Amino acid sequence: MQVTTADQLKATPGPPDWFTGEVTLQPVAKQPPPGRVAAALVRFTPGARTAWHTHPFGQILYILQGRARVQSSGGEAVELGPGSSVRFDAGEEHWHGAMPDEPMLHLAVQEADDQGTATYWERHVTDEEYRAAPDAG
Repeated sequence: MQVTTADQLKATPGPPDWFTGEVTLQPVAKQPPPGRVAAALVRFTPGARTAWHTHPFGQILYILQGRARVQSSGGEAVELGPGSSVRFDAGEEHWHGAMPDEPMLHLAVQEADDQGTATYWERHVTDEEYRAAPDAG
């Protein structure tokens, strides 16, 4: 058994190459090899979002607070509230973030590939792409 206490789980700013706006990443759990699953809490300020990206084995997001905006390439953006989850398939290009007027917190779970990479980052979501998403409530 390995226990990690709350004071050991340090939040760090999200790298600007991966995010638009203020985002913090807080690792929650990571399996040592041969396991490859990791989980993190990700906090987004209003309007903050990821860049387009993919995961070699997909990703699961669970919305804990606020409202999320998620979109897959070629699809419509979807708004999700607390208690909702979304699963992206392996290799599915997507982005996710907070709504323009409120912060959002989600739990992200993904698995790394044989090279230890869990996320392949791509271009930033433009302001036009973000604004085109519906503000449905």
